Amino acid sequence: MSKKALIIVDVQNDFCPGGALAVPDGHLVVPIINDLQENGNFDVIVATQDWHPANHGSFASAHEGKSPGDIVLLGGLPQILWPDHCVQFTPGSEFVESLNTERIQKIVQKGTDPGIDSYSGLNDNGHKNSTGLGEFLKENEITDVHIAGLATDYCVKFTALDSHEFGFKTSVVVGACRGVNLIPTDVDNALRDLRIAGVDLL
Repeated sequence: MSKKALIIVDVQNDFCPGGALAVPDGHLVVPIINDLQENGNFDVIVATQDWHPANHGSFASAHEGKSPGDIVLLGGLPQILWPDHCVQFTPGSEFVESLNTERIQKIVQKGTDPGIDSYSGLNDNGHKNSTGLGEFLKENEITDVHIAGLATDYCVKFTALDSHEFGFKTSVVVGACRGVNLIPTDVDNALRDLRIAGVDLL
């Protein structure tokens, strides 16, 4: 018997208009996600939250002479540098006020290690440390995972890939996601990569 979970990815103030790392039209996912929560018949609803310490290594400000968009090595992996965003306990790290959080049963905070980033809600980028989300879903006998949120070409993509690797039947609700699109084809490429990997696009 299948059991469904919804993972709401990083619907936080800093990723919406006016935020430090605003995703174009990021706020438009909120009513769709609220509707999914109410009408999607999910057994479990969880949310991820970017939760960086102030000195996080993915911030351009942590690297002398570097700017957002530059690439450095972090945790042995190529890392795009970003503006400071979703710093722990700041307004930018909070969920968007219009997001319905009453149905969320678990919040998973990621990106807490200053030495490596965590795009995925299940693992850090090096797959060395789990956030515990995959294990939580297994404990709750989840078989099917639906993913929505921000941003399509980063945290949604890698959450979906890791969910698939964990063995869940994984779907991305494309209309409930928006992308950064640093390069105009990034979202299209991300969706192509997900499709090739075996993730369903709804």
